[in-house]
Amino acid sequence: MKAVETKLPGVLLLETSVHRDARGYFEEIFRYQDLSFLGICRHFVQDNHSRSEKNVLRGLHYQEPQGQGKLVRVLAGALQDVVVDVRRGSPDFGQWASFDLMAGDGKSLWIPAGFAHGILALEDNTDLFYKVTDYWSPEAERTIRWDDPDINIPWQSDVPLLNEKDARAPYLRNAPELPEYGGRK
Repeated sequence: MKAVETKLPGVLLLETSVHRDARGYFEEIFRYQDLSFLGICRHFVQDNHSRSEKNVLRGLHYQEPQGQGKLVRVLAGALQDVVVDVRRGSPDFGQWASFDLMAGDGKSLWIPAGFAHGILALEDNTDLFYKVTDYWSPEAERTIRWDDPDINIPWQSDVPLLNEKDARAPYLRNAPELPEYGGRK
């Protein structure tokens, strides 16, 4: 496993070897020992799986308190994965990074707690699988606007499909609860 630093400190693009032949491919997608070597020594407590149709946009989500680190991977289809630093006091506050991930590309993304996360499905039947470092808590669930003009993310769809909660989320500048920089990782 190889880690590629991103423009957001702590967010890592992880690359594994994909072994292909006429039958298809094989890849080892999770190995605690490899993650530990890369400095990701986290205990994962829950696995999540979401399926989205093309143009479905989910996010930008985070939890506070009870932040979650996420290890994300696309199992089918393709998506635009966006991460935003929402840690108050961070030198990168409000900065974002975008990644195109697709099934079989050998890539995973490590997103530490303190970052908002959003996805846009680029194909029908896009399956996202992710491990988290803390349990989902409806009381701690937070959302910021996907189209916040202060963040200015160039999403790869002009007609995203959103649920009501994401469509009416506050802008980052109005978010009532944000994690503090220097807190949990």
